[in-house]
Amino acid sequence: MYAAASARPAGECMRRLSWRFFAATLVFLTLSRLGLALWLWARVQPAGGLWPVLLGGWRIDLSLLAMVVALPALLSPWLGHLAWPTRITAWWYRIWWLAFVLLEVSTPQFIREYDTRPNRLYVEYLDSPREVSAMLWHGYKGVLLAALVGLVLLGWAGFRWLRTDRPDPRMRMWLRPLATAAAFVVLFLAARGTLEHRPLNASMVAFSNDSMVNALPLNSLYSVINAIRGMQDERSAAAVYGAMPEARMQHIVRETAGFDGPMLDPAHPSLHRQYATRASARPLNLVIIVEESLGAQFIGTLGGQKLSPQFDALAQQGWLLARTYATGTRSVRGLEAITTGFLPTPAEAVLKLPRSQHGFFTLAGLLGQFGYHSRFIYGGEAHFDNMKSFFLGNGFDEVIDQPKFATKPGFVGSWGASDEDMFNELHHRLMQDDGTPDFTLAFSVSNHTPWEYPAGRIQASAPAASVQNTVRYADWSLGRFFERARQSPYWDHTVFLVVADHDARVFGASLVPVNHFHIPALILGAGVPVQRDEHIVSQIDLAPTLLSLIGISSAQPMLGADLTVRYPGRAIMQYGDHFGYLQHDQLLVLLPHQPPRQFHYQVETRTLTPAAVDPALAEKALAHALWPSWAYFHQRYTLPPAELQHAASQTLATEPPAGAAALAGH
Repeated sequence: MYAAASARPAGECMRRLSWRFFAATLVFLTLSRLGLALWLWARVQPAGGLWPVLLGGWRIDLSLLAMVVALPALLSPWLGHLAWPTRITAWWYRIWWLAFVLLEVSTPQFIREYDTRPNRLYVEYLDSPREVSAMLWHGYKGVLLAALVGLVLLGWAGFRWLRTDRPDPRMRMWLRPLATAAAFVVLFLAARGTLEHRPLNASMVAFSNDSMVNALPLNSLYSVINAIRGMQDERSAAAVYGAMPEARMQHIVRETAGFDGPMLDPAHPSLHRQYATRASARPLNLVIIVEESLGAQFIGTLGGQKLSPQFDALAQQGWLLARTYATGTRSVRGLEAITTGFLPTPAEAVLKLPRSQHGFFTLAGLLGQFGYHSRFIYGGEAHFDNMKSFFLGNGFDEVIDQPKFATKPGFVGSWGASDEDMFNELHHRLMQDDGTPDFTLAFSVSNHTPWEYPAGRIQASAPAASVQNTVRYADWSLGRFFERARQSPYWDHTVFLVVADHDARVFGASLVPVNHFHIPALILGAGVPVQRDEHIVSQIDLAPTLLSLIGISSAQPMLGADLTVRYPGRAIMQYGDHFGYLQHDQLLVLLPHQPPRQFHYQVETRTLTPAAVDPALAEKALAHALWPSWAYFHQRYTLPPAELQHAASQTLATEPPAGAAALAGH
């Protein structure tokens, strides 16, 4: 008996156990996913069919299984010949098998309740075991019994299948490091899930604007683990800066936003009617061009380095918002403000947080209620920073990143297709106008380390790989696009916004380096007035202003101002854990667990001088720091229901013309 066991290849028992777990789990998850897809076929088929679900699912499953198998596989050459590691490994796999089975068995009912795979709610309900158990017992006895039977049967099968009664023969010492290294390489590649720049994530397998269909390629254990990781980023502003009575917070925020009447919906305090100050014979298209890291420090007409002759010339042809300030220092923060109008928080931007992946307000979602088709064009990989999942889950009809470009890129750097290639794609898509109003969000990549751009486009300075040269190239690409746009049929019925997501490398000795939040913002196109505007503007003011310029009167929850109506005279900036509220020339800074600080900001010299704290300004700043956390956690920043939007539109249509000159919160 012992001789027969010794004749087996070294490590066969442990390999057999690992392969059994790997194969059984992969087959089980595939069958579960296939069953869910067939159950939801009416939604899966128009979204792209079964293949994207299965292919994305296998990638996710292999990645998670590689992580689960990694520890036993790497240790088995060293410990597999001992009895106790073998028994521990068997139980390791059994526990993971039960976790996979439990989550998949409970998935159908969770989908029936919440229209998604198990997520953070699955974990949050563990805080209320008595209430949840009572709910399940009184309302779901049949479902509970069926799930219990399935769990017991599948768990028993897994326990029978995942057992071992002997350790491995001892592996020769010189083979151990080789086996470990080989296993590490294979498991690392499988866990990473891709050879692209960034490892596999949920956004990478999203392919539809139906968030439930996008959840199918995931397995439910992966979905819950992903949600738990995301919950770690859900920092509450109240825990950082202190609390305020909710009624007082809502009053200050609404009053500052100019909402002077009763709430449209008490459950959504920021929801209000916005009256467009322009009308058009046909709905105007909207194009937002987000320039990567293009701070005002690089823009000649804004007092920066003279690296932007094309932008400077365009500034003479449109509405230059010369004192626009970003809300943060990362692309996701800028996209958050530009596309949703949401205020910044000390947590991650909402593009990456779990509660905002579906049903969160965006310009695309709102314009969809008015018949617009919305798309996101990006020169890189749209799964970066979870952009693809967030946009598809919140109103965008399509995401067009580099692999989906209809025009083949001529230059691809570390971050993706060059700016001119992105603009070629943008122009190509705009030229396909079929009469349906379009909203296009286009995001550039060239102005980013390691400063790569195609040769022969600009007169470069030394060294060639520098931010100065990529700014020159980004500016050249922008000017070239607008030269073509002006000669194109879409020009006369399109409003364009050119704006930076944030400055490059925000730094400084001050608590909030205001000068490094200064960014360019320029609106031009169909009927846009030509003017240089020196009022203080925040990124959150851009979306409401654009709605007015394209002639859309609506009900929406954004707190930013329509700049065709009024100037709020404030900007809001999140710098790490520091929250800055700039009102005219006074900067109030909220610090974690410390009293607020106030400074006088001299725009000409870009200096901050300490000043006495104004209690009213401190209270206003605190209200605006707390409100977005409150709205996010309570999920109150949502798209108005279609019937409410229709009722609001009807009311707006019957208002006297004088009413169009004000933002009304009634």
